[in-house]
Amino acid sequence: MLKSIIFFFLCCLSGLFAQTKAVITGNIKSSENENFGGINISFTVNNLHYSTITDTLGHFSESIALGKIKMTVNPAGYIQKDLFFDLVKDTVISIVMEKDISFLKEVVIDNDNKKGIKTLSGGKLVFNLKELSSVPTLLGTTDIIKLLQLTPGVQNSGDANGYLYVRGGDPGHNAILYDGTPVYGMSHLLGVFPFYNTDHIKEVEFDKSSSNSKYGGRLSSTTLLVPYKKVPSEFAVQGNLGILASQLTLSVPLTGKSGFYISGRKTYIDEVVGPFIKAGSENNDVQDMKYGFSDANMTFVSRLSEKNLFSVAAFVSADELKIKDDNLILKTNLKWSNFTVSPTLATTISPDVNMTNSVYFSHYSNDLQMEQATIQFGVSSYVKDFGFNNSVRYSFKNIVFESGLQYVYHDLQPQKVNVENLTDANNSTRNNKINANEAAVFTTIKSKLTDHLNAELGLRINYYTSGKSDSYLHFQPRVLLNYIANDRYSFYASYNRQYQYLSLITTSSVGIPTDFWIASSNGIKPQSSNEFSVGSAQDISKNIVSSFGGFYRSMKDLLEYPYGVTQFNETTTLENDLLRGKGKAYGLEMMLRKNNGKLNGWLSYTLSWSDRNFDGLNNGNTYFAKYDRRHNLSLVGMYDLNAKWNFGLTQIFSSGSRFTMPTSWYFVNNNPVKEYSEYNNAQMPNYIRTDLSVNYFFLKTNKKESALNFSIYNTFNIENPVYVVLNVQVNEDKSSVIVKQEKKVLYRILPSISWRFKF
Repeated sequence: MLKSIIFFFLCCLSGLFAQTKAVITGNIKSSENENFGGINISFTVNNLHYSTITDTLGHFSESIALGKIKMTVNPAGYIQKDLFFDLVKDTVISIVMEKDISFLKEVVIDNDNKKGIKTLSGGKLVFNLKELSSVPTLLGTTDIIKLLQLTPGVQNSGDANGYLYVRGGDPGHNAILYDGTPVYGMSHLLGVFPFYNTDHIKEVEFDKSSSNSKYGGRLSSTTLLVPYKKVPSEFAVQGNLGILASQLTLSVPLTGKSGFYISGRKTYIDEVVGPFIKAGSENNDVQDMKYGFSDANMTFVSRLSEKNLFSVAAFVSADELKIKDDNLILKTNLKWSNFTVSPTLATTISPDVNMTNSVYFSHYSNDLQMEQATIQFGVSSYVKDFGFNNSVRYSFKNIVFESGLQYVYHDLQPQKVNVENLTDANNSTRNNKINANEAAVFTTIKSKLTDHLNAELGLRINYYTSGKSDSYLHFQPRVLLNYIANDRYSFYASYNRQYQYLSLITTSSVGIPTDFWIASSNGIKPQSSNEFSVGSAQDISKNIVSSFGGFYRSMKDLLEYPYGVTQFNETTTLENDLLRGKGKAYGLEMMLRKNNGKLNGWLSYTLSWSDRNFDGLNNGNTYFAKYDRRHNLSLVGMYDLNAKWNFGLTQIFSSGSRFTMPTSWYFVNNNPVKEYSEYNNAQMPNYIRTDLSVNYFFLKTNKKESALNFSIYNTFNIENPVYVVLNVQVNEDKSSVIVKQEKKVLYRILPSISWRFKF
């Protein structure tokens, strides 16, 4: 038996010792010193063909046969490079790509090389936001969250919701990292407005399975927001001026080796929409609502030396919602905000070794204050993270390693409740804070086992502690196998085990941020999941790519908070109010994508199931999760008519979300009483929405742009209810009850116009 095992490993590692092959490793950058990720590289030797794809840092590694090599690199918008050399031993290559400036000055759009979305190994997607500016949005600027909701495996969360629901998971199961820093607040009010200024972000990488061991702490997806990190060569201004909000981004060089980018956005929805709300109200004293948001980004970049790049990335956002109802003697003030900052030093030690070190701080808070008559009620929460990230990437032969360590200190206040003048007794408060420490080490190994089979093996070891009694040590393996049959077909299979120590507790069905985060402590166990997925990618033709996949995920120690904003009495505790349970999700995914030509876009479809089982709900029986939406279909089309006009279309169809409806009514002491059968036993109507956009370009070159954007959200004015209210009518003798459903629709057709500029 031992001999068989040794023989097996010798066969797998034979490529390390073979004398007929050598390894080519290297890095590809642009002339602006930007790393080129997701670029195809082809090799030809002795009538044999090889290909590989650079990672997000522009690195590649390929083991090929010895002989005379032709190496071809051809990224969109850059001059193709063909390299010829004789491969006799392991070789390191560094390539700098030059922009293709051989266009006529009057040509403003290149229709042959549009690649808004690229697919990496394991089904991960990379978004080039500049190439997706034609996708319709309310403010005329690309919305990252809504863009992700148009991809397979991501549930459409509907109107009034800015969360992501990925592969049957909960909204808190997804990590959004801005330059490696976690962002805990996910949306502006109701998800209507884009949360991130895409003029400041170079690209977005979306991994539905969090398959890279470098990232952890969530059960579902990881979304990486990568800001620009090249030193600006000249001063530049770009922005967007709209009827509801505006944004501005400046690129400012300081010296030849340093500079910064700064962006800002502000809404003036109160000044535009507020007068219409008051004019349409029957009683101006009843409706008085004000809302506003602002956010800003800053990235400082300095090339300290040829091998050291220092950067500081920061993000801040602030929202405030005020509601006043004089008839109810009610005043409400809700505030929420985010702040992140992360200094990073990237060091190239040698062509085979580079290292990144960063520290970060992330702070999210919300505060709700309500006053009705003489009663004052307040509830607030916050999350603070102080963290450190280290990673070292190095290669040996045909194996690429990435290892590192991470540490984060969590400071949380799940809920601080304050009630004044509720009774004649003294005021009541509840304040519970949690402190926790989390450390991790990780290693990822990327190896080419055969000419057609690649393996990505990862292990993440987490140690978590909170207080004196809650500590956990968890091993989280990640396995990804990628089989490349030929230039047109590839297949993958993956397994991931994840643990999550911070959990989002949702208290509302809409996007008002009264939700809060809680850490594993006082008997609240970390959530865990096991996910299996398989898939394939096919190049149907030069311009059309398709992908198919399936997944199965099991989850344990999930949390459910069956109350509203909060419940408060002398005996309740947050730990006792939370319910624990388990769940599973499974489904099929499909995507058909066309990247090139005048007409490009994609079609995505997801067929999925998601259920939950909690002892304290539905009599312990399994029930459908709230966002168990059987069908999700999205169609995105972008058409360049000519140099002046382009058009965008988004068509969405998804099954309705689940909710609980009474099944019968009866009287107790002449009062109607509701009776329920199963939890989440009803379903909202199907969600259907069509968005359109038109861009007219006054001017468009590489450095200058001036364009008008016309967008229509929900073009056909379809009623998509946010929730359902049951109105009860009792006849005069109270012998019968008539129940009518009233569907609450937040907004219908929403047109907008904006001016986009760059100079």
